[in-house]
Amino acid sequence: MYALVDGNNFYVSCERVFRPSLRGRPVVVLSNNDGCAIARSNEAKALGIAMAEPWHLIRARLPDAGVLALSANFTLYGDMSDRMMAIAARYGPAQEVYSIDECFVDVRGIPGDLVAAGHRLRERMERWIGIPCGIGIGGTKTLAKLANHVAKEADRRPGAPYPASFGRVFHLEALPPSDRDAVLAATPVGEVWGIGRRLSAHLEADGVRTVLDLARMDAAVARRRWSVVVERTVRELQGVPCIALDDVPSARKEVSCTRAFGDPVSTLPPLVEAVSEYASRAAFKLREDGSHAAQVLTFVHTNPFRKWERQYSRSATVPLRRPTADTAPIVQAALRGLRQVFREGFKFHKAGVILLDLQPATRVQGELALDEEPAPKQGRLAAAMDRINDRYGRGTLHTASAGTGGDARAWTMKQEWLTPQYTTNWAHLPTARA
Repeated sequence: MYALVDGNNFYVSCERVFRPSLRGRPVVVLSNNDGCAIARSNEAKALGIAMAEPWHLIRARLPDAGVLALSANFTLYGDMSDRMMAIAARYGPAQEVYSIDECFVDVRGIPGDLVAAGHRLRERMERWIGIPCGIGIGGTKTLAKLANHVAKEADRRPGAPYPASFGRVFHLEALPPSDRDAVLAATPVGEVWGIGRRLSAHLEADGVRTVLDLARMDAAVARRRWSVVVERTVRELQGVPCIALDDVPSARKEVSCTRAFGDPVSTLPPLVEAVSEYASRAAFKLREDGSHAAQVLTFVHTNPFRKWERQYSRSATVPLRRPTADTAPIVQAALRGLRQVFREGFKFHKAGVILLDLQPATRVQGELALDEEPAPKQGRLAAAMDRINDRYGRGTLHTASAGTGGDARAWTMKQEWLTPQYTTNWAHLPTARA
C-alpha cells in the first residue's frame, strides 16, 4: 500500500507562505528569464492560464484580471521541499522522493485509519511549513498517483466528477468495488501515470477512453499491441505491484548547470564569466552528492527559434587529470572546452556545463601528481568556500573568472520579480510584526 503526498501548486504555495497577501489572487510563477508559466494558483487556472503559456501572451490576454507574475525562486522552493519531505517521511517506514513536490510513502502495516492519519499529516504540513498538500492512497504506485489526482480534483474544482468527500485525502482501496470502478470510469485515460498525450490519443482511438477501460484490458494484449510499459501500467491498475519503492535514490549519471542568457552574448569575456559560474555551481552539486567527475563537457548554442539569425551549436569534452569535485580544476576544464567551441560572429543564447563519468568520492584512487596542488588542500579550500556561501549567501565567494558585475552582467537571467531567499539567506530573513 502506497501514499502519494503532493504539494498543491507548490511554487505558488511556497511564495504564499511568506506573502499571505497573495492568497486568493491569481498568481503565476515564471520560468527562467521570466518566459512562461511553470506554476499557477487555482485562481490563475480558473482564468484559463495554461501551463507553459508565455507571460507576454498572458499579460496581453488578461490585462485587467490582476494576474501577478513572480520569477522562479528555486533556492526557496528547494529548501521548502526539503522541509516538506522531512515531514512526509513520518507517515510511513520508507519514502521515495519523486520530484520537488511529490513523494511516495510505503504505508503497509501502518496501524489505524490511513485516511485519518493522512489528514493529520496534511494538517501538520500546513501548520509547520504552510504548504497545502493532497494525499492519494492506493495498492500500487500507479493507483496512489490516481488517488492523488482524485483528491486534488475533488478538493479544488467545482463540478469535478468526484464527491467532495474524496477531497484532500483519498483512499481508493477503501471503496467498495462498484464505487471504485465508478471513480475509474469517471477519469480520462490520459490522467494515468505514464500515459502521455500521444499514447492517450492512440488509446482513445482504440476505444480505451477511461481508466476503467485500461484497467480491464488484458495485460498480454497491452504488451502485444503497445509495449511492456503499458502492460506494467495495466497490471498496476489491476492491483498488481510492478513498480517498487525506490527508497535509495539512484546515483546520478551526470551533473549539469545550464542557462539561457538574459540577453544574447557575442563575445568571449562574458561567456567566460557565465561558464565559470555554471561550472562552479555544477561542482557544488557534485560535492553535495558526494561524487567526483572525470570529464567536463561545455556547450554553447544560438537561439534555434530565431531562424533569421546565423545558427551555431557546439560542445567539447575535456578530461580531468584525476576525478575531482573541486571547483578550480572543473572551472579550468570548462573554460578550455569553451575556448575550443567559441566562434566570433554569433549571438549565443545559451551555455552549459555538464560533469560526466561520475563516481563516488570514496572510490577515487589517488595518484602521484608533482605539478598540481595536492588534492586534500584543494578539497579543504572548496569546503571552506561552501561553508562561507552557506552562511552568507550563494556567490559571496566565487572564482574571479565569474566576474564581479552581479546581476548587471548581460548574460545573467532576467528575474524581474524575484522574491527574497527567505529561508536560506540571513539578509533575507523575514520580519515578524505582532
